[in-house]
Amino acid sequence: MSIQIDTGILELMASKVCHDIISPIGAVNNGIEFLTEMGDNVDEEVVNLISFSASQASAKLKAYRMAYGAGGADDSIKPEEVHQAIESIVAEEKKVIQEWDPYGEFGYGDDRPKAFSKMLICGLILAMECLPKGGKLEVMPGEGLETIIVAKGENAAVRERTGEALEQTLPREALEPKYVHPFLMGLLGRAYGYSASMHEAEQGVVHIHIKLPAA
Repeated sequence: MSIQIDTGILELMASKVCHDIISPIGAVNNGIEFLTEMGDNVDEEVVNLISFSASQASAKLKAYRMAYGAGGADDSIKPEEVHQAIESIVAEEKKVIQEWDPYGEFGYGDDRPKAFSKMLICGLILAMECLPKGGKLEVMPGEGLETIIVAKGENAAVRERTGEALEQTLPREALEPKYVHPFLMGLLGRAYGYSASMHEAEQGVVHIHIKLPAA
């Protein structure tokens, strides 16, 4: 059996993950260099920088593993684990806050569909990318079998062509690292029976719609 893989998409995904992880890892390295130079005169600010940067790198890796890894589709992964993973990224800076109940209603009733948590964390990562100056994240049921993720904040907006990437209508030659996450979210959604779209509901408010697979 012949399996065709678009290596360009794999490279773009690797670029996106490495881009987001290299900054906190680089800060850890810089902090360690400062500690080496200081010897016994350790600065608390440097220690805090190392601690924060290391926790950010760990939190982002956990979120990306859930979003992109095979384990993210496991039915045992619950919305509360998604909430915790996102909280690990945003809690320290408090630039983005979550205002949704991980034990609440999401539009699927009693039977959580396969890979829902994967789609949820992908949607929340995408929502954070819509908040350049921070803001709030909400999750609520939509109409019928639908979950809506809401990003509210100053200058919250859908980046140009991001919606096309999410809905898989962006031409392959236009795909860049900045579009690879929504593109992969749309691709994963299609594989598990979901559809996803996004739009600016009003100024400073972005809605991401995740249509759930029918039972």
